[in-house]
Amino acid sequence: MQQLLGPGDPPPFTVHNEKGKAPLLLLCDHASKAVPKSLGNLGIDDADLSRHIGWDIGGLETAIALAELLDAPLVASGYSRLVIDCNRWPGGEGSIPEVSDGTPVPANRGLTRAQVDARAEACFWPYHREVGRQLDRIGAGGRLAALLVVHSFTPRMNGSERPWHVGVLWNDDPRLPAPLLDELRGDDSLVVGDNEPYSARASYEYTLNAHARSRAIPHCSLEVRQDLIATPDDARQWGRRLAAPIRSALTRAFA
Repeated sequence: MQQLLGPGDPPPFTVHNEKGKAPLLLLCDHASKAVPKSLGNLGIDDADLSRHIGWDIGGLETAIALAELLDAPLVASGYSRLVIDCNRWPGGEGSIPEVSDGTPVPANRGLTRAQVDARAEACFWPYHREVGRQLDRIGAGGRLAALLVVHSFTPRMNGSERPWHVGVLWNDDPRLPAPLLDELRGDDSLVVGDNEPYSARASYEYTLNAHARSRAIPHCSLEVRQDLIATPDDARQWGRRLAAPIRSALTRAFA
């Protein structure tokens, strides 16, 4: 198999606050806009790679703030979602997009099975193996655990404005998302989306299905609008704003 990563390339994942005591694992599937040196710039310029198509703007900073405030471990992906999307089934819809929000990605066209597998083995599977390891560690001895995936979303998509400040994405397990929606809606200044601007019931959703539903643990994703967390200071501020509702929802999920 082709060796994708080389000396000087960042690792495929990072772990923050691994010794956190909360019964919760935080994830950030689209934490980075890095591209392996062997893939150049994927045929797009830096401005496009820095847009929402390349990563979740502000997502990592918000997740790190939450990890610190909630005393929870966090696993963050190491490469751009345009290299391979860590929240899509490998080889499936949206996994390695040839076009993203109208921007062609030349290096993603016409890939062979071997090239797809090389990206997955270098950037996708190491991240998800670590997620599984952390969930096993937190849940050791029958300890209760929950999973919360932190994402961010662009304020405008396909010409439409997205009014939500935050959104909670979930499928068929209400234990964590129902109290989290309730806690967030307690703030009258927030516009809160229920499976908006995306739905965790979509068939392409990987992370929650692969890790949380299979373990039958409380879980959901949390989306924050990118213009609200575009700077590190703003991201940390929103981390502080969201920590209390998440903490309360977690307590209710395990009640």
